[in-house]
Amino acid sequence: METERFILREILESDAQDIFELDSDPEVHTYLGNKPIKSIEEAQGIVNYIREQYKENGIGRWAVIDKKTHEFLGWSGLKYEKVLRKNFPYYDVGYRLKKQYWGKGVATETAVAALAYGFQKLHLPEIYAAAHVENIASNKILQKIGMKFIETFECDGVLNNWYKIERPEEPIKKT
Repeated sequence: METERFILREILESDAQDIFELDSDPEVHTYLGNKPIKSIEEAQGIVNYIREQYKENGIGRWAVIDKKTHEFLGWSGLKYEKVLRKNFPYYDVGYRLKKQYWGKGVATETAVAALAYGFQKLHLPEIYAAAHVENIASNKILQKIGMKFIETFECDGVLNNWYKIERPEEPIKKT
């Protein structure tokens, strides 16, 4: 899939080094439990986990590649989530970017594309998202892409905001 500035593609085995750079950064993990990874083996495990989601669920996070530079910026997209909200499985929109790409509209642009894919290609009736209550940037992005705040919930002692968007009558325009 493509947006105006990015290519969204499956995460590949060859992305392990980029995943390591992303997930070993303590700042990236500030609102993710403060557990950055410490080895390329852990990064390979993440790649394998995401690739398994493609097989099991037909969807998983996508690599975000800059069209001009061909750089791996992070990941974005949908995931069939079965862990965070233990009471029911759901399709989740999310994103994680290398720090140097924060604040440049990457998460917003790619999340809009993921919503469009979920509604138009997968025909999902609704998509959810969660964000740590103190992660102001992520909460703003979710609201900007049309997600509606539902409630605050606790998971592993951490407060998160819970969002939902329903399939619109008109198709979402990718930016």
